[in-house]
Amino acid sequence: MVERNLYSWHSLLSAYCKEGQLDDAHKLFLKMPERNSVSWNTIISAFARNGHERKALEVYSLMNSQGFSPTHITLASVLSACGGLGELECGRVSHCAAVKYGLHKNVYVGNALLSLYVKCGCPSDALKAFRELDEPNEVSLTAMICGLVETNRVEEAFEMFRLMQRSGIRIDSVSLSSVLRVCAKGGGSNFGWNGETDGDLPNTQGKQVHGLTIKLGFDGDLHVCNSLLDMYAKNGDMESAEVLFGNLSETSTVSWNVMISGFGQNRDKERAMEYMKRMQGVGVEPDDVTYINMLAACVKSGDVENGRLIFDSMTCPSLISWNAILSGYSHNEDHLEALKLFREMQFRNQQPDRTTLAVILSSCSEIGVLECGEQVHATSLKYVFPGDVYIASSLIGMYLKCGRVEAALRIFNGLSQADIVCWNSLITGLSYNSLDKEAFAFFNKMLQMGMLPNEFSYATTLSSCTKLSSLPQGRQVHGLIIKGGYDNDVVVGSTLIDMYSKCGDVDGARVHFDMMPYKNTITCNEMIHGYAQNGRGDEAIFLYEDMICSGEKPDTVTFIAALTACSHSGLVDLGLKIFNSMQLQYGLEPLVDHYTCIIDCLGRAARFSEIEELVDKMPCKDDSIVWEVLLSSCRLHGNVTLARRAAEELIRLNPQNSAPYVLLANMYTSLGRWGDTEEIRAAMSERQVTKEPGFSWG
Repeated sequence: MVERNLYSWHSLLSAYCKEGQLDDAHKLFLKMPERNSVSWNTIISAFARNGHERKALEVYSLMNSQGFSPTHITLASVLSACGGLGELECGRVSHCAAVKYGLHKNVYVGNALLSLYVKCGCPSDALKAFRELDEPNEVSLTAMICGLVETNRVEEAFEMFRLMQRSGIRIDSVSLSSVLRVCAKGGGSNFGWNGETDGDLPNTQGKQVHGLTIKLGFDGDLHVCNSLLDMYAKNGDMESAEVLFGNLSETSTVSWNVMISGFGQNRDKERAMEYMKRMQGVGVEPDDVTYINMLAACVKSGDVENGRLIFDSMTCPSLISWNAILSGYSHNEDHLEALKLFREMQFRNQQPDRTTLAVILSSCSEIGVLECGEQVHATSLKYVFPGDVYIASSLIGMYLKCGRVEAALRIFNGLSQADIVCWNSLITGLSYNSLDKEAFAFFNKMLQMGMLPNEFSYATTLSSCTKLSSLPQGRQVHGLIIKGGYDNDVVVGSTLIDMYSKCGDVDGARVHFDMMPYKNTITCNEMIHGYAQNGRGDEAIFLYEDMICSGEKPDTVTFIAALTACSHSGLVDLGLKIFNSMQLQYGLEPLVDHYTCIIDCLGRAARFSEIEELVDKMPCKDDSIVWEVLLSSCRLHGNVTLARRAAEELIRLNPQNSAPYVLLANMYTSLGRWGDTEEIRAAMSERQVTKEPGFSWG
């Protein structure tokens, strides 16, 4: 009689749960005269399935207190609830219970464990749980692929997909979509897909997965097709994305949004706008994501003005929209507008996130607005970001850019565990404040604490060695770079060349330059400049010509290095030829640095008539450095007429600067033109110009 009664209770409980009447189900459950594992499992799983995870855990706690042992269904539901709430510790306790009852190898419990650890950002724990499963299924493998992708362990995710194939486990649309995300993130190049092990571009793997999609009959699955579009777009292959999009039998708002986002990511605002118009033309209404993508397209294309128009048209902008437009202002160096908009964001009670605060702190850093940076720091504490390393690295950078070294060190020392970005921010900031010994000391401390440097750590530390003129320390860092496998990195390699050159070992710089497997304009520029600074102009020009012959396109920095080499080595005619080639051959407009170099080159050779022609044509007449170089050359060769013109231009630009007065007066004095000397002294007195210490009257 009792069994029959219990069966009736269960039937009614199950009916309430299936109808979603969970309050009634819970009241009925509490009235039951007797309960067994079926009763507990029914109510716990119902709560967990329907988004009442906290209630599911409460019932599970009651179950434990009444001495009932969980089954695989109980633990699968409880672990699912823990994952939904992000309750990692509670999940670990349930994991221990699964081991205690011998249920951790059950595929349902195992899959719930995988999902828990994935959602809590613990891929290593998820992998351990996966390896304990006796018979993993498509759910297990798909969960692992998703989790590894989410935590950027893309190569392991791709290998998991390969395991899925080798094991003959059914591949579904979810697993295909997950592995396409791997291809979009750059995974799979080292796992021999179709026998290839040469590090192909991620797009190659994506095309191979596309082929598998067609083979398995998923080419008509809209979800998979949208994932394919997303993969091509993120890999910058908009041509393939357009072909696929054009062949789709049906599209959704997601499909259009992916295309708009793809063109935006590739800085093609016009094509993004074209797709938005086409979308509306076929009767598909843009949603919030569409406008966010269009806003991002404008911002990434440098058109912040139109991006702002889109932003202002939004009735209630999302946090993503706020971050997009703020990032646009920051990246386009309109930092004041970014700060103004951030104040408006606060006025409209839009809560910032880590990205918002990092962007605003970057703007505060760039324009040195300490007060605003301190306010953002206070805001970060208000929204419970005190130990967030992402915010901490931005705060450290901001305080150091504003010269507040002690404040930056307080934040750094207050971190329970600083990541590599925080270390890099500190080392870079100390170097920025000319505290290069301290920067090098912190680099060593980072090594002692077992933190592995990255390319940014090495580049910054090498810059400190350069400023300290410490070749032994530079060589020590070079050894670590080789050991860490960063010697082929272009940025690190360029910094090494700069360090060796500025420390006087230009031959050492050349040895490293020749050993680099990949060279580009930046590395060539550093080597040319190294030769130029060390008075080896012929070798600098030989390398410059070799660079041109190899097809490497010179930039404005290349020409500064080459012109400096000509100036320091007296190669005047060659310098003029290189200067003129900037516009004629490469379409580059000479900047003030180029004019300064060629004027210095001509001035050293006393070719003043050519200098006069040049200064009459140059657009940068309001830059004092050009006239200072010219005045110095005139003084060297005794060209009083041109010296007077240069001095008058300098006085026009800065009437209170005593240097041009004194230099010109000294020239007159050396030539015995005492009347002109007195005239200049009188002019200084009349204009109340005070002679700066360090300048003599000759």
